Amino acid sequence: MAAMDSEKLDISKEIESRQEKFWRISDAIWSYAELGWQEFKSSKLLADTLEEAGFRVDRGVAGMPTAFVATWSYGTGKPVIGFLGEYDALPMLSQKAGSPTYDPVVRGAPGHGCSHNTMGAMQALTVIALKEVMMRNGINGTLKLFGCPAEEVFGSRPYMIRAGLFKDVDVVIDCHGDGQYRVAYGAEGNAAYSFIVNFRGKTAHAAGEPWRGRSALDAVELMHAGTERMREHLPTSQRTHWIITEGGEAPNVVPDRAGTWYFIRDTDEQIEDIFKWVVDCAKGAALMTQTAYELHVVGAIHQRFSNRVLAELIFENIKLVGKPEYTKEEEAYAKALQQEAGMPVKGLDYAMAITNPETFFRASSSDVGDVTLVAPTASFRFPVRVPGSASHHWAVTSAAATSIAHKGITAGAKVTAFSAYDILMKPDQFKRIREEFEELAGKRPYMSFLPEGAKPFLDLNAELMEKYRGTMEQFYIDP
Repeated sequence: MAAMDSEKLDISKEIESRQEKFWRISDAIWSYAELGWQEFKSSKLLADTLEEAGFRVDRGVAGMPTAFVATWSYGTGKPVIGFLGEYDALPMLSQKAGSPTYDPVVRGAPGHGCSHNTMGAMQALTVIALKEVMMRNGINGTLKLFGCPAEEVFGSRPYMIRAGLFKDVDVVIDCHGDGQYRVAYGAEGNAAYSFIVNFRGKTAHAAGEPWRGRSALDAVELMHAGTERMREHLPTSQRTHWIITEGGEAPNVVPDRAGTWYFIRDTDEQIEDIFKWVVDCAKGAALMTQTAYELHVVGAIHQRFSNRVLAELIFENIKLVGKPEYTKEEEAYAKALQQEAGMPVKGLDYAMAITNPETFFRASSSDVGDVTLVAPTASFRFPVRVPGSASHHWAVTSAAATSIAHKGITAGAKVTAFSAYDILMKPDQFKRIREEFEELAGKRPYMSFLPEGAKPFLDLNAELMEKYRGTMEQFYIDP
């Protein structure tokens, strides 16, 4: 702390004076555990909090009821800094907070197994604290917090870009909860398509007159067989995974309805060809079974191309803020969780790092990738998990509403606010960030992978969320 200048000390104090409120907000969103496009309580809590703090909040943007943009400007309003926040949960990952053994709150229900509850709360804490300092010191600029639903199905950012919501943004600071304390630059992860294929056939008595029927489930299974045989001939960078969404209701009735939901992933250069090949598998399956099919693209996204100058600036602030101090109880919980989940048992030991993901392969995907192609962006990972915890696992849910997560939210808000402050106050740094982005834009001009006319699949998780919401409500945490 002694190495901080007076302005950053001021920002730090503003964050610390508000931190407990945003810890409670994060815990409340954790308890709501709302799936993509169903985050009605989560998005409202964040939007209301920002509006009460003096931000103009545009709700239901880009055709998504749970998306919002919160904006505050001072003086000339330039530069415009964007902050990305997520708040969607994942199916099947309900887990009691702070329990080092598997113990669901509601068995089978959704849970925050990717730390998204901490992300929207952290970014809201960041911009509200930074706003106060900017007003007090007469600092020009605009802060925009993008409330982004349905990240887990790649559901919001491409539509927000299509709606023009990023057209005036100069720099974007993205974030993600993690078991590490790091920032990356360069190409990261895979591009991806998320899409659903529904087949329609004809019912019949499966024993008495099966020749009268046309099995939609046969079509699904043949499509799966086709894509499985594709794998041998695809680059090792690809990832293909699917589930059956509907497959009939009784073995003695030929199913006239069946569906499958695919995620396919690869590099920007290869993803579209793979998608077309998978679509051919759907067409072939329909032809072989004399059924009809419909394909609905849920999301289609680019790889991430993070800005190196911005990442280096963020890393300097990671070092300045430093790691949180942990108690013996927190260390003991972390080791117990690591032991139970089969992770290396090292407690809360993690490094502060800046990395270039191009030096290793990481196949995950995020619709932040599209943002990196329309504004200079870097993704900051802040420490709210137990080190070694894998995303989409109950161990992440367990830690996401503990004091470990709370300390990570505060540390993350300081790093993000300090970085935004540097952008506002250091024109040369801002210029270098923009110059690097203009070079990227020249090489990779943005073009959305979304099909023309695609719309957010707002009802995708409605039935599943409705199945559990009533039972989960008794465990909601008051913000």
